[in-house]
Amino acid sequence: MEGFGCLPDNVTYNTILDALFKKGKLNEVRDLLSDMKKQGLVPNRTTYNILVSGYCKLGWLKEAMRVVDLMTQNKSLPDVWTYNMLINGWCNAGMLEEAFRLRKEMDSLKLLPDVVTYNTLINRFFELGRSMEAFKLIDELDEHGIKPNAVTHNIMIKWYCKEGKIDEACKIVRNMEENGFSPDCVTYNTLIDANCKAGNMEEAFRMMDVMGRKGLKMNTITLNTILHTLCCEKKLDEAYMLLNSASKRGYYLDEVSYGTLITGYFRDEKANRALKLWDEMKERQIMPSTFTYNAMIWGLSQSGKTEQAIDMLNELLQSGMIPDETTFNTIIHGFCSEGQVEKALQFHNKMVEKSFKPDIVTCNILLSGLCREGMLEKALKFFRSWILKGKAVDSVTYNTLISSLCKERRLEDAFGLLSEMEEKKLGPDRYTYAAIHTALVESGRLEEAQKFTSIMVETGKINHQVVQPNTSKTPEEIDPSSISYSEKINEHCSQGRYKDALQIFEETRQKGITINKSTYMNLMNGLIKRRKSISKAVD
Repeated sequence: MEGFGCLPDNVTYNTILDALFKKGKLNEVRDLLSDMKKQGLVPNRTTYNILVSGYCKLGWLKEAMRVVDLMTQNKSLPDVWTYNMLINGWCNAGMLEEAFRLRKEMDSLKLLPDVVTYNTLINRFFELGRSMEAFKLIDELDEHGIKPNAVTHNIMIKWYCKEGKIDEACKIVRNMEENGFSPDCVTYNTLIDANCKAGNMEEAFRMMDVMGRKGLKMNTITLNTILHTLCCEKKLDEAYMLLNSASKRGYYLDEVSYGTLITGYFRDEKANRALKLWDEMKERQIMPSTFTYNAMIWGLSQSGKTEQAIDMLNELLQSGMIPDETTFNTIIHGFCSEGQVEKALQFHNKMVEKSFKPDIVTCNILLSGLCREGMLEKALKFFRSWILKGKAVDSVTYNTLISSLCKERRLEDAFGLLSEMEEKKLGPDRYTYAAIHTALVESGRLEEAQKFTSIMVETGKINHQVVQPNTSKTPEEIDPSSISYSEKINEHCSQGRYKDALQIFEETRQKGITINKSTYMNLMNGLIKRRKSISKAVD
């Protein structure tokens, strides 16, 4: 500028400062401020406000507060805009008390809060579930003669939709129009999203048409929400039509839009249509992301095409993208589902060498695959190796191994893992109970089974409903099949046919039918007596 005979002024520096903050170039910001002083220019209120805004957006709230102190020292008093930036910064940091203190401070400085001040606080109170305080602030607007704007109405609409109160949200829309504000993209996108989540697709499409007639466009997130809902309802043809019509109307489609429908096709076992859509996406020059590749890898693995899934992984790597845990776990799961556990382990080891960090999900997939293929010893070895590396496990990890040990009647080993599980406060839960209890009964260790049940109930590890129905239920509420099975078991017990009674009991467990507590106790007592009589006969 100086070369053209022009000297930079405050406006020049303020414009560049704002741009540097937006790009996060803080070192350049400091250099520019230093240069500004060398030029003999004094920062004005706009300069300070740019600094406050920039620091608040970065979450550097203490630095922002220091700028305000500097403003006061240089007799450039903060204005409403300054305080709005600070209040927004503290709200985003979840520090509502500090934000509210600043709002009170405005009163002492004779600064009148505006609708932006209130909107910031109202929105944050709603987001934190403090709706009573939010509505109190809305009432304050009227008291201070401040009129709510479109943003205020949209904040309330968003809250009602989040609470599932769509009718109340629609009332706010009507109120919004009565106050002279037209519902905008934010309004309709919020309502469409809420209707999709509530399963009101007809209303979502109606609003979509209203938006079209008004020349408003859905944002990509809302479009993807509709696509996701249609796919969940298996309305895949409608989802595909929406994808095509949205593109023709000029709506922006992204890789998530395509990935959502690709996943829908794979879930509906329409792999060919998923692959065709993948090609369409590439023809439209929409670059796939890790999300889209994961959708393809998952679908191919689920379709028994794990080798093709690996080809897709290689394509992902060649494109320069970084696969995540989901990518690797999906392929490992695919191999295990196909019974190719050895290949799953080989792939796991190869990926670990390439810096893949397996997580709990990886561990559980491999343990489940090994146990399902009868490779229990290998599963236990993998588990011990995992523990020695200090890696996390959960109740699923232990239940997988305990269940397999019980099936092989290795009850002492199962009890050993149960103790570990309790020490780590990971259980046991009803799945652990079911595995061990069934193994004890089938091994003829009936007294231990009964004692195990009592301990589990007394210590609160399981509730009574695991072994009996809710006794507070009226006869009309009790499952008829439960009554029928209970009667059959009681009849066999009364005739001394305990083996037949036990078979029926196991049938109820497999079908998830709970029997009467007295029937259960009758069966257990009978089995114990039968066990004792057999022991006496042998002696």
